[in-house]
Amino acid sequence: MMKTAFLYAGQGSQHKGMGKDLYENYPEFKDVFDNADVSFDIREMCFEDPDGLLSKTEYTQPCMVAFAAGVTGILQKKGIVPDILAGLSLGEYSALNASGVFGSSDVIKLAEFRGSAMTRAAKGIDCGMTAILGLSRDELQKCVDEATELGVVSICNDNCPGQLVIGGEKAAVDKASELAKESGAKRCMPLNVSGPFHTSFMDSAGDELEEYFKDVSFGKEQVPVVFNYTGSLKREDETIESLLKSQVKNGVKMTQSLNFMLDNGVRRFVEIGPGKALTGFVKRCAKEKGVEDIECFSVETCEDIEKLETALAADSI
Repeated sequence: MMKTAFLYAGQGSQHKGMGKDLYENYPEFKDVFDNADVSFDIREMCFEDPDGLLSKTEYTQPCMVAFAAGVTGILQKKGIVPDILAGLSLGEYSALNASGVFGSSDVIKLAEFRGSAMTRAAKGIDCGMTAILGLSRDELQKCVDEATELGVVSICNDNCPGQLVIGGEKAAVDKASELAKESGAKRCMPLNVSGPFHTSFMDSAGDELEEYFKDVSFGKEQVPVVFNYTGSLKREDETIESLLKSQVKNGVKMTQSLNFMLDNGVRRFVEIGPGKALTGFVKRCAKEKGVEDIECFSVETCEDIEKLETALAADSI
């Protein structure tokens, strides 16, 4: 039987109206939203976004995690379950929810705290994040090293072969981008973000999370999770708490995570969350490794769930 991974989207793909059709058609999804314990109306925020706040980190994170938890509940009810899990940045929390480490209400509340902590850590910093296309990690690292004379900058996302993201102080990020273009980068695309995420500027957010975790109940992983910080499964000498603390202030190893899955026989990938960014990353990693027999699905709407069901039913015949 084909091994299946659930991949959870990160911050950035959120949009007004996300989840509304699922809320109206699936009680599992509705229950997650109706029982979300956050400081704002999560249904109004996701479905209507009347004040344009959905893109702000402290609101984006609980909304994205609630969406993912709702979809996970629908798929579980239908008997569609993964062999392995991963998520991009914030999506790692959704993966841990799917694995049974966090309950839905707890993980949404945790995501709200994380978003607020990251917002506090970014306050007052003239920051930037830029996607760099067409350079290897080693080539980009040389540019980053040279640009540090202007401030803090580092590689904060290794998404897939040929797609890396740098972040830090704006002047240093801009300089690294300029050097990347001179080194042959195909494109340098500034990202619309509110903080230098997954850089050393998030140290205080990591400390806040560490303190918050003392009052959080961590269950055991029922399905293995590939962690962002290591690009691998949790070792015996590691804790989920320490991995999540490290994740918020260090680069996300998505390429390594996806390669780990491919190397371990995963061939079906189900992306959960708005957008199809992770599906693109999977295809790039598979192409680089010469793996051709993969299946990719993106689940965001009722129609997407029906398509997934139909495809899985056909595979089982």
